[in-house]
Amino acid sequence: MDRTVCLELDASDPLADRRGAFTLADGLVYLDGNSLGVLPRTVAARLDEVVVREWGEGLIRSWNAAGWVDLPRRVAARIAPLVGADADEVAVGDSTSVNLFKVLAAARRLRPERRVLLTDDTNFPTDRYVAEGLAALGDGLEVRAVAPDAVAAALDDEVAVLFLTHVDYRSGARTDAATLTAAAHRVGAMAVWDLAHSTGALDVDLHAWDADFAVGCSYKYLNGGPGAPAYLYVARRWHTQADTPVRGWFGHARPFDFGTTYAPADGAERFLAGTPHVLSTAALEEALAPFADVSPATLDAKARSLTDTFVTLVTERCGDEVELASPREAARRGAQVSLRHPHAYALTQALIARDVIGDHRPPDLVRFGFAPLYVRHVDVHDAVEVLADVLATRAWDRPEHHRRNTVT
Repeated sequence: MDRTVCLELDASDPLADRRGAFTLADGLVYLDGNSLGVLPRTVAARLDEVVVREWGEGLIRSWNAAGWVDLPRRVAARIAPLVGADADEVAVGDSTSVNLFKVLAAARRLRPERRVLLTDDTNFPTDRYVAEGLAALGDGLEVRAVAPDAVAAALDDEVAVLFLTHVDYRSGARTDAATLTAAAHRVGAMAVWDLAHSTGALDVDLHAWDADFAVGCSYKYLNGGPGAPAYLYVARRWHTQADTPVRGWFGHARPFDFGTTYAPADGAERFLAGTPHVLSTAALEEALAPFADVSPATLDAKARSLTDTFVTLVTERCGDEVELASPREAARRGAQVSLRHPHAYALTQALIARDVIGDHRPPDLVRFGFAPLYVRHVDVHDAVEVLADVLATRAWDRPEHHRRNTVT
């Protein structure tokens, strides 16, 4: 596969016109959208409008006049089609960790006679921290972690909630969410999915999976910006039964009645808590504009093509200098490919110095994320050319590349 083939693939790409919606420096190959998405071009102007006109001039009047109060609802309506949900099943706000705490607690309350929260032992560490924090509140709850291939067998009548991440953050392996959700339901357990490494890049369909709850962030493939608000999903069948442990006034049915008794809002909005973060939520609303009229299936097909191209080129150009740490079959991985190298951190830094940006996860992984809206096949080709040269010349083995930064 040469550069001409990659250019031909880009010429027939149905998402080719979306790249122009993003701010990307010439010569930069950005393959870290699975950590932080690229800035959409119109976001800066939108934030300027919010700060200068709506906040600076409108002041508190802008809650009504500029529609600040409805921001979470509007953003939920934009995210819902990307996860196979209806708008009133999605709530936008807080962080992924806080939202996971809310939905785990709600799911467990729907199965009060059971005592196990089940996950796999490769799950994102924060997800386990959150579950362990919930268990530490008492009531005999236990967090049980098993190997990924042992999850189905571990489902029994003690399990209240199965909570898993759809795409593994280290390897990029994709979990069969529909199959495991069905397995959880067969034993009477609830199913909660973390979509942080999926939404905006893969064909996520919570309705088809029959998921009970889900959470996800918006600063990765959704390009909402660093620390952008997260979201959660509550299946319609639980709207009148699910109860959040974090009751805030924006989750109230009539927040500006200031009643002394909590009355939950309809739908997933009952899981909202405090005042919406207007600046970051407005930025996210604008950042989602490039997804208009793009189906999750189209995103998924592009992601598979990009990652297939990367795997093919790495196999051709890099030999045994690196080891593929992701599934070789495109259907079994997300929009991410991880490579194993004994000096992965230094290799990552050497690539960044050459304007090929990925990231590192310990102990020995270099991760590359392929955001379908703005990554091209020719970018993949050029990135592998740099990778092959860095490996062949051992350019990674320089003191500055071994010097550790706080964020890897």
